[in-house]
Amino acid sequence: MSQQFIPLSVPNFSGNEKQYVNEAVISEWVSTGGSKVSEFEEKIAEYTHMPRAVACNSGTSGLHLAMLMAGVGRGDEVLAPALTFIAAVNPIRYAGAEPVFIGCGESLCLCPALAGEWLAANTEQRDGKCVNRHTGAHVKALLAVHVFGNMANMPGLVELCRKYGLVLIEDSTEALGTYYTEGPYRGKMAGTIGDIGVYSFNGNKIITTGAGGMVVSNHADWLERAKHLSTQAKADELQFVHDEVGYNYRLTNLQAALGLAQLEQLEGFIAHKNEMYDFYKERLDGKNGYRILPFRDGVRSNKWFYSLYLEDARHTRDGVIAALKAQNIQTRPVWALIHEQADYGRNETYGLAMAEDFRAKIVNLPCSTNLTREDAQRVVDALLAL
Repeated sequence: MSQQFIPLSVPNFSGNEKQYVNEAVISEWVSTGGSKVSEFEEKIAEYTHMPRAVACNSGTSGLHLAMLMAGVGRGDEVLAPALTFIAAVNPIRYAGAEPVFIGCGESLCLCPALAGEWLAANTEQRDGKCVNRHTGAHVKALLAVHVFGNMANMPGLVELCRKYGLVLIEDSTEALGTYYTEGPYRGKMAGTIGDIGVYSFNGNKIITTGAGGMVVSNHADWLERAKHLSTQAKADELQFVHDEVGYNYRLTNLQAALGLAQLEQLEGFIAHKNEMYDFYKERLDGKNGYRILPFRDGVRSNKWFYSLYLEDARHTRDGVIAALKAQNIQTRPVWALIHEQADYGRNETYGLAMAEDFRAKIVNLPCSTNLTREDAQRVVDALLAL
């Protein structure tokens, strides 16, 4: 008999999910109206220590709204990581702008030093704007992605964006609950340090609403307009008057009900993630040609995904994935780099050596919030046997 399947990352519905969803059904508010949407917004704002949050139907739609709030538009350029999920970068194109792909540092996140080198070599200030001297485009913003819950180097990125006049957008879709414990941003959550931040509640995230997202910002006017655009830009709801092109981006009441129950359990989920990361690290790091990649010092990370780095050439990424699949264990590679994807091959890139290395040598291990020590030991045993 084959061993039980160990998934990569699945939801954990062990709290009040059924009760809250049932309440939403009984109220008959199941779509984008209903009290649980605003309650979920309030609870996320409270958790992240932000004045307000705006719910949306995905992290991707949240990033699109963030681009629009940042003033990113046709002909502009945005510095973005090459190592990320494509949904982080597509909203740049939705806004009519173009990404410039920058490589990562050891944290897997966009490297401020590399971004600074590119900016120094390729831009100049014209009428108070950072302009790409080769394309003539206004370099409007920088998109920082907190990869796998690992905080980007925010002090470095904030300083860089101030120097060049860039809007700092935080893709925190994988990093809800990650915050600094040391340094100038001690106590600040991922997503709350730049100009605008976005979270995701997709099915594999640390908490889920099935699909959903949230936008936070200290710019109150940005959030007000983001909510306006997310609800089809209704100027007069009764008379169906719309004052600009809007979007059907609002979260539903049913999804918010799930989110409220999930948020109640978030700190427990993070504690379990940290425990299981330590379990893998103790048993695999430095053994059999493996490293477990670390998370940034001075940060309490949610440790959303764990990265097994294949140091020994006898292990190949696809070989390890296939070997564990044969034992009913689900793993995955890190994403293909964005400049390698269809329609992004013509975009400028800089400093991708480390991103290319990570692409070739990282395998993400099972990390669900209900992963048992017994199942984690199965993963360890399978890897040590290779």
